[in-house]
Amino acid sequence: MNQTIFHSVFAPIKRFAPGWLATIIRSTATAFLTPLMFSHKTGHFRSSFKRAAVTCAGLPLPWFSYPCTDFLKHRDYTGRTVLEFGGGQSTLWWAARADKVVTLEGDRGWHDRIAGTMPANVDLHLVSMETRDKNVSEVTGVLNSLDTATFDVVVIDGLYRREMIEIACARLSVDGIIICDDAEGYDYHTGFAGRGMSRVDFYGFVPGVILPHCTAVYFRPGAFVFDPDVPIGLPFEENRSNVVRSAR
Repeated sequence: MNQTIFHSVFAPIKRFAPGWLATIIRSTATAFLTPLMFSHKTGHFRSSFKRAAVTCAGLPLPWFSYPCTDFLKHRDYTGRTVLEFGGGQSTLWWAARADKVVTLEGDRGWHDRIAGTMPANVDLHLVSMETRDKNVSEVTGVLNSLDTATFDVVVIDGLYRREMIEIACARLSVDGIIICDDAEGYDYHTGFAGRGMSRVDFYGFVPGVILPHCTAVYFRPGAFVFDPDVPIGLPFEENRSNVVRSAR
Protein backbone atom coordinates (compact mmCIF):
# COMPACT_ATOMS: atom_id res chain seq x y z
CA MET A 1 0.00 0.00 0.00
CA ASN A 2 1.01 3.61 -0.52
CA GLN A 3 2.86 5.18 2.39
CA THR A 4 2.80 8.95 2.81
CA ILE A 5 4.55 11.54 4.95
CA PHE A 6 1.33 11.60 6.97
CA HIS A 7 1.84 7.96 7.99
CA SER A 8 5.40 8.71 9.13
CA VAL A 9 4.36 11.79 11.10
CA PHE A 10 1.36 10.09 12.69
CA ALA A 11 3.28 7.00 13.83
CA PRO A 12 4.88 8.63 16.94
CA ILE A 13 1.60 10.44 17.75
CA LYS A 14 -0.22 7.12 17.75
CA ARG A 15 2.51 5.62 19.91
CA PHE A 16 2.82 8.30 22.59
CA ALA A 17 -0.40 10.36 22.60
CA PRO A 18 -3.53 9.26 24.48
CA GLY A 19 -5.83 7.17 22.30
CA TRP A 20 -8.61 9.72 22.21
CA LEU A 21 -6.24 12.50 21.12
CA ALA A 22 -4.56 10.37 18.47
CA THR A 23 -7.98 9.50 17.06
CA ILE A 24 -9.03 13.16 16.83
CA ILE A 25 -5.74 14.14 15.17
CA ARG A 26 -5.95 11.29 12.68
CA SER A 27 -9.60 11.95 11.79
CA THR A 28 -9.05 15.68 11.36
CA ALA A 29 -5.94 15.20 9.24
CA THR A 30 -7.68 12.59 7.09
CA ALA A 31 -10.72 14.81 6.52
CA PHE A 32 -8.67 17.83 5.41
CA LEU A 33 -5.62 16.25 3.77
CA THR A 34 -7.37 13.60 1.66
CA PRO A 35 -9.05 16.00 -0.84
CA LEU A 36 -5.88 18.08 -1.04
CA MET A 37 -3.72 15.02 -1.74
CA PHE A 38 -6.23 13.74 -4.29
CA SER A 39 -6.33 17.08 -6.10
CA HIS A 40 -2.54 17.30 -6.23
CA LYS A 41 -1.70 13.66 -6.99
CA THR A 42 -4.26 13.26 -9.78
CA GLY A 43 -3.50 16.63 -11.36
CA HIS A 44 -7.04 17.88 -10.66
CA PHE A 45 -5.66 21.06 -9.06
CA ARG A 46 -3.38 21.82 -12.02
CA SER A 47 -6.07 20.87 -14.55
CA SER A 48 -8.51 23.30 -12.95
CA PHE A 49 -6.21 26.29 -13.49
CA LYS A 50 -4.80 25.12 -16.83
CA ARG A 51 -8.32 24.37 -18.11
CA ALA A 52 -6.99 21.22 -19.67
CA ALA A 53 -6.72 17.61 -18.52
CA VAL A 54 -3.18 17.05 -17.23
CA THR A 55 -1.29 15.09 -14.60
CA CYS A 56 0.35 16.78 -11.61
CA ALA A 57 3.48 16.95 -13.80
CA GLY A 58 1.59 18.66 -16.61
CA LEU A 59 1.42 15.68 -18.97
CA PRO A 60 -1.75 15.19 -21.08
CA LEU A 61 -4.63 13.11 -19.72
CA PRO A 62 -7.88 11.97 -21.34
CA TRP A 63 -10.90 13.80 -20.00
CA PHE A 64 -12.21 10.49 -18.63
CA SER A 65 -13.09 9.76 -15.02
CA TYR A 66 -9.95 9.11 -12.98
CA PRO A 67 -10.93 5.48 -12.19
CA CYS A 68 -11.18 4.76 -15.92
CA THR A 69 -7.84 6.39 -16.69
CA ASP A 70 -6.23 4.52 -13.78
CA PHE A 71 -7.51 1.28 -15.28
CA LEU A 72 -6.49 2.06 -18.87
CA LYS A 73 -3.02 3.42 -18.18
CA HIS A 74 -1.70 0.08 -16.93
CA ARG A 75 -2.60 -1.74 -20.18
CA ASP A 76 -0.20 -2.36 -23.05
CA TYR A 77 -1.09 -0.68 -26.35
CA THR A 78 2.01 -1.66 -28.29
CA GLY A 79 0.98 -2.44 -31.85
CA ARG A 80 -2.57 -1.20 -31.17
CA THR A 81 -4.63 1.34 -33.12
CA VAL A 82 -7.02 3.94 -31.72
CA LEU A 83 -9.99 5.69 -33.33
CA GLU A 84 -11.30 8.84 -31.64
CA PHE A 85 -14.52 10.73 -32.29
CA GLY A 86 -13.45 14.03 -30.73
CA GLY A 87 -9.81 14.93 -30.08
CA GLY A 88 -7.61 16.92 -27.71
CA GLN A 89 -5.55 15.96 -24.67
CA SER A 90 -6.71 12.36 -25.02
CA THR A 91 -5.20 12.23 -28.51
CA LEU A 92 -1.77 13.05 -27.10
CA TRP A 93 -2.25 10.49 -24.31
CA TRP A 94 -3.14 7.71 -26.76
CA ALA A 95 -0.39 8.74 -29.20
CA ALA A 96 2.20 8.21 -26.45
CA ARG A 97 1.01 4.61 -26.04
CA ALA A 98 -0.48 3.24 -29.25
CA ASP A 99 1.10 2.80 -32.67
CA LYS A 100 -1.51 4.83 -34.55
CA VAL A 101 -4.32 7.22 -33.62
CA VAL A 102 -7.00 8.36 -36.06
CA THR A 103 -8.95 11.34 -34.72
CA LEU A 104 -12.05 12.93 -36.22
CA GLU A 105 -12.93 16.39 -34.92
CA GLY A 106 -16.06 18.40 -35.69
CA ASP A 107 -15.10 21.84 -34.35
CA ARG A 108 -13.00 23.75 -36.89
CA GLY A 109 -11.58 26.18 -34.33
CA TRP A 110 -10.56 23.38 -31.99
CA HIS A 111 -9.22 21.29 -34.89
CA ASP A 112 -7.00 24.16 -36.04
CA ARG A 113 -5.84 24.77 -32.48
CA ILE A 114 -4.71 21.20 -31.80
CA ALA A 115 -3.47 20.36 -35.30
CA GLY A 116 -0.03 21.81 -34.67
CA THR A 117 0.44 19.84 -31.44
CA MET A 118 -0.16 16.37 -32.88
CA PRO A 119 2.75 13.89 -33.12
CA ALA A 120 3.58 11.96 -36.28
CA ASN A 121 1.50 8.89 -35.42
CA VAL A 122 -1.75 10.89 -35.27
CA ASP A 123 -4.01 11.20 -38.32
CA LEU A 124 -6.32 14.17 -37.59
CA HIS A 125 -9.37 14.90 -39.74
CA LEU A 126 -11.96 17.69 -39.70
CA VAL A 127 -15.54 16.56 -40.39
CA SER A 128 -18.72 18.56 -40.77
CA MET A 129 -21.21 18.95 -37.92
CA GLU A 130 -23.74 20.77 -40.12
CA THR A 131 -26.23 17.89 -39.93
CA ARG A 132 -26.23 14.37 -38.51
CA ASP A 133 -26.39 12.82 -41.97
CA LYS A 134 -23.52 14.93 -43.27
CA ASN A 135 -21.45 14.14 -40.20
CA VAL A 136 -21.98 10.40 -40.60
CA SER A 137 -21.27 10.62 -44.34
CA GLU A 138 -17.97 12.44 -43.85
CA VAL A 139 -16.88 10.19 -41.00
CA THR A 140 -17.63 7.12 -43.12
CA GLY A 141 -15.78 8.63 -46.07
CA VAL A 142 -12.66 9.31 -44.01
CA LEU A 143 -12.63 5.81 -42.52
CA ASN A 144 -13.18 4.17 -45.92
CA SER A 145 -10.14 6.03 -47.25
CA LEU A 146 -7.81 4.60 -44.60
CA ASP A 147 -5.63 1.52 -44.79
CA THR A 148 -6.78 0.55 -41.29
CA ALA A 149 -10.11 -1.30 -41.35
CA THR A 150 -10.57 -1.98 -37.63
CA PHE A 151 -9.33 -0.41 -34.41
CA ASP A 152 -8.44 -1.84 -31.00
CA VAL A 153 -9.75 1.17 -29.09
CA VAL A 154 -12.63 3.37 -30.24
CA VAL A 155 -13.41 6.49 -28.20
CA ILE A 156 -16.78 8.24 -28.49
CA ASP A 157 -16.25 11.66 -26.97
CA GLY A 158 -17.61 14.02 -29.60
CA LEU A 159 -19.46 14.42 -32.93
CA TYR A 160 -23.01 13.00 -33.02
CA ARG A 161 -22.41 10.39 -30.37
CA ARG A 162 -25.46 8.18 -30.87
CA GLU A 163 -24.73 7.95 -34.60
CA MET A 164 -21.10 7.05 -33.87
CA ILE A 165 -22.15 3.88 -32.01
CA GLU A 166 -23.00 2.02 -35.23
CA ILE A 167 -19.72 3.06 -36.83
CA ALA A 168 -17.73 2.20 -33.69
CA CYS A 169 -19.15 -1.32 -33.51
CA ALA A 170 -18.48 -1.91 -37.21
CA ARG A 171 -14.88 -0.72 -36.92
CA LEU A 172 -14.00 -2.50 -33.68
CA SER A 173 -11.41 -5.29 -33.69
CA VAL A 174 -12.34 -8.69 -32.27
CA ASP A 175 -10.66 -8.02 -28.90
CA GLY A 176 -11.14 -4.26 -28.89
CA ILE A 177 -13.04 -1.86 -26.62
CA ILE A 178 -15.31 1.14 -27.08
CA ILE A 179 -14.93 3.96 -24.55
CA CYS A 180 -17.92 6.27 -24.08
CA ASP A 181 -17.22 9.38 -22.06
CA ASP A 182 -19.88 11.32 -20.14
CA ALA A 183 -21.90 8.11 -20.34
CA GLU A 184 -24.45 9.38 -17.85
CA GLY A 185 -25.48 12.22 -20.17
CA TYR A 186 -26.11 10.34 -23.43
CA ASP A 187 -28.42 7.42 -24.09
CA TYR A 188 -25.64 4.94 -24.79
CA HIS A 189 -27.65 2.20 -23.08
CA THR A 190 -30.28 2.26 -25.82
CA GLY A 191 -27.72 2.69 -28.58
CA PHE A 192 -25.78 -0.42 -27.56
CA ALA A 193 -28.85 -2.55 -26.81
CA GLY A 194 -28.88 -5.89 -28.61
CA ARG A 195 -25.27 -5.66 -29.80
CA GLY A 196 -24.00 -8.46 -27.56
CA MET A 197 -21.53 -6.29 -25.69
CA SER A 198 -20.80 -6.08 -21.97
CA ARG A 199 -20.15 -2.81 -20.14
CA VAL A 200 -18.15 -1.55 -17.19
CA ASP A 201 -19.00 1.88 -15.77
CA PHE A 202 -16.18 3.88 -14.18
CA TYR A 203 -17.69 6.56 -11.93
CA GLY A 204 -15.51 9.25 -10.46
CA PHE A 205 -14.12 12.75 -10.65
CA VAL A 206 -12.70 14.18 -13.85
CA PRO A 207 -9.70 16.50 -14.37
CA GLY A 208 -10.63 20.09 -13.56
CA VAL A 209 -14.36 19.37 -13.08
CA ILE A 210 -16.39 19.79 -9.88
CA LEU A 211 -18.95 17.02 -10.30
CA PRO A 212 -18.21 13.30 -10.83
CA HIS A 213 -18.98 11.70 -14.19
CA CYS A 214 -19.12 8.23 -15.74
CA THR A 215 -16.87 6.80 -18.43
CA ALA A 216 -18.21 3.50 -19.77
CA VAL A 217 -16.20 0.77 -21.50
CA TYR A 218 -18.04 -1.59 -23.85
CA PHE A 219 -16.41 -4.87 -24.86
CA ARG A 220 -16.88 -8.40 -26.15
CA PRO A 221 -15.47 -11.57 -24.55
CA GLY A 222 -11.67 -11.67 -24.78
CA ALA A 223 -11.12 -7.90 -24.83
CA PHE A 224 -7.39 -7.28 -24.45
CA VAL A 225 -7.66 -4.72 -21.63
CA PHE A 226 -9.29 -7.28 -19.34
CA ASP A 227 -6.39 -9.74 -19.48
CA PRO A 228 -6.15 -11.06 -15.89
CA ASP A 229 -2.38 -11.49 -16.27
CA VAL A 230 -1.92 -7.71 -16.15
CA PRO A 231 -0.64 -6.78 -12.66
CA ILE A 232 -2.79 -4.51 -10.52
CA GLY A 233 -1.11 -1.10 -10.43
CA LEU A 234 -1.06 1.46 -7.67
CA PRO A 235 -3.16 4.63 -7.90
CA PHE A 236 -1.32 7.64 -9.36
CA GLU A 237 1.42 5.31 -10.64
CA GLU A 238 2.14 5.10 -14.36
CA ASN A 239 3.01 1.85 -16.09
CA ARG A 240 6.68 2.61 -16.62
CA SER A 241 7.08 -0.01 -19.36
CA ASN A 242 4.41 1.62 -21.50
CA VAL A 243 4.28 5.35 -20.96
CA VAL A 244 5.26 8.42 -22.94
CA ARG A 245 7.09 6.92 -25.82
CA SER A 246 8.63 9.52 -28.09
CA ALA A 247 6.50 10.68 -31.02
CA ARG A 248 7.17 8.75 -34.17
